[in-house]
Amino acid sequence: MSAIDACLENAEKYAAGFAGGELSASPKSPVAVIACMDARLEPAALFGLREGDAHVIRNAGGVVTDDVIRSLTISQRLLGTREVIVIHHTDCVMTKFSAAELRDAIESETGVRPRFAMKTFADLEGQVRRSVARLRESPFLPHKQAIRGFVYDVATGRLREVV
Repeated sequence: MSAIDACLENAEKYAAGFAGGELSASPKSPVAVIACMDARLEPAALFGLREGDAHVIRNAGGVVTDDVIRSLTISQRLLGTREVIVIHHTDCVMTKFSAAELRDAIESETGVRPRFAMKTFADLEGQVRRSVARLRESPFLPHKQAIRGFVYDVATGRLREVV
């Protein structure tokens, strides 16, 4: 069985016991989480969130990109979120390669140079600070009073605030 087939089998089991059909698109909590897509970081488990509790926006590195700001703008302006948690994590792959080297390798293999930004970084805490600052500076976000950044330790499961 392929990994996708296993996921589809689990989706059938999930649907059989599904009770979330009445949930609103607006989360119960006014919290939006921006996190890395790393499989070792599970925001719902970390924060005790269930379906319908919060918006979770994920990408490689948990970096605040234009698309993250787009999603958060909709989350705040239309769906009621007011607070933001930004989470990066230890042992992140985005700290382990150069954007230029990856672009060169992809171009060499495919003949096409990626136009999207890789958003790699060397300084984990510095990147958390930059992400938080970018949110606070965005003219599109009406709620900036409660934006906080954290580093999640993948070895211990602990969260550390970056100030």
